[in-house]
Amino acid sequence: MPADPVDEFDACTVMHVDLDAFYAAVEVLDDPSLAGRPVIVGGTGTRGVVAACTYEARAFGIHSAMSSVEARRRCPHAVFLPGRFSRYTEISERFHQVLNGFTPLVEGIALDEAFLDVSGARRILGSPPTIARAIRQAVSDELHLHCAVGVARTKLLAKLASRAAKPTASRSGTRPGPGVVVIEPEKELAFLHPLPVRALWGVGPATGNRLADLGVVTVGDLAAIPVETLCRAVGTANGRNLADLARGDDTRPVVAIQAVKSVGHEETFASDLHDHDESHRHVVRMSDAVGRRLQEAALRGRTITLKVRFGDFSTITRSHTVSHATDSPRAIGAVAGALIEGVDVSPGVRLLGVSMSGLVSGAAVPQQLSFADAGPTATGGTGAFDDAGSAHRPDAQVTEYGGGRSDRPTPADIEGHGWQEVEAAVMAIRSRYGHGSVGPGTLIGGSGLGVKRRGDTQWGPSAPTEPDNPVP
Repeated sequence: MPADPVDEFDACTVMHVDLDAFYAAVEVLDDPSLAGRPVIVGGTGTRGVVAACTYEARAFGIHSAMSSVEARRRCPHAVFLPGRFSRYTEISERFHQVLNGFTPLVEGIALDEAFLDVSGARRILGSPPTIARAIRQAVSDELHLHCAVGVARTKLLAKLASRAAKPTASRSGTRPGPGVVVIEPEKELAFLHPLPVRALWGVGPATGNRLADLGVVTVGDLAAIPVETLCRAVGTANGRNLADLARGDDTRPVVAIQAVKSVGHEETFASDLHDHDESHRHVVRMSDAVGRRLQEAALRGRTITLKVRFGDFSTITRSHTVSHATDSPRAIGAVAGALIEGVDVSPGVRLLGVSMSGLVSGAAVPQQLSFADAGPTATGGTGAFDDAGSAHRPDAQVTEYGGGRSDRPTPADIEGHGWQEVEAAVMAIRSRYGHGSVGPGTLIGGSGLGVKRRGDTQWGPSAPTEPDNPVP
């Protein structure tokens, strides 16, 4: 029988579950000697950022997305760890398994957080607050981690409630939070309106500044602004959306399965890249990783996008769309390699990224690719190819999957002729012996084969004493 009646909270069937200080908590779980110490996970180099930290570190004002340099200045005695993405993924999978034991309507939005709809579980498991407490207990029992649960009528309010349920950091010690916060329908506006306006989805720095010009500080201030005024300040769609959120209206349902829209890798370098040879090597490494992830997920894509951020933080993208989807690392590398040749890297490249979008199921009949099928698109500059598919630069070169170079991408490079069996063999070898067992020859360096693994330099480059790409 349910522990308490369900009708009191009948409308509060949406939950947001958020693991506390996830990456740092996993490190403490695996190394109990870190308990009670300020632990910071993220990029340990001068260009790194904080991904997560324990509450002992938060007491010094450290938070996620802060630069590692600033975090080290605030807390020099903190333990800095580069992070282990594969371990966090493993724990995340177990976390989502726990949640699926309560309801099949689980919408994962990050490794450490998810929305749930428990409307169909109330008669068996009890009221939403009862279910929320049971979830916290299950996470503690099975993962030995702590989580906060927000319970409300909508996703926005549930998300804000879980934040209110978390512990609070202070120099005198961590103050435990309530763990579960329930926002009843009649108390929604009393909870929502005193919050800072930037607590709402869609209010970033630029929008926040525009709202500040209107005298908007809190969500309540926003709710008092006429919709027409908001639309003039931030645009029609955003203005109407913010007006709804300020009234507590959020009609988005919990969606259990969401289609993946893109697969990509990007990396910030410890020092700027200034020549095409080195840039090519990194583009091939990322293209290889993108292709591998597509193959593992049984997906193919049509649009390859190159992202380049320069030392002054200006950012451009170059993309090329082909007529038939691919998951071939060699083909992705040929396209991305040609795209980087059309970019002047001499000012210094701080970050490179390669991604694939326009995804379809890999179960579809494989098709061949051609540069002639579609012209490129570009953001922040001109495209990288002319109508014939060659790079604009007369001396353009392309890094092939196998490490060779040619004057322009050949049909064999792009269409993968003769390479399907090779790439299938590469995937089989990696599945058995690890991702670092085989890969493009151009990635061989002094420390071995430097393949890109998911999570490498996820939060910026490591300090010089820690290799960015250790051989598995």
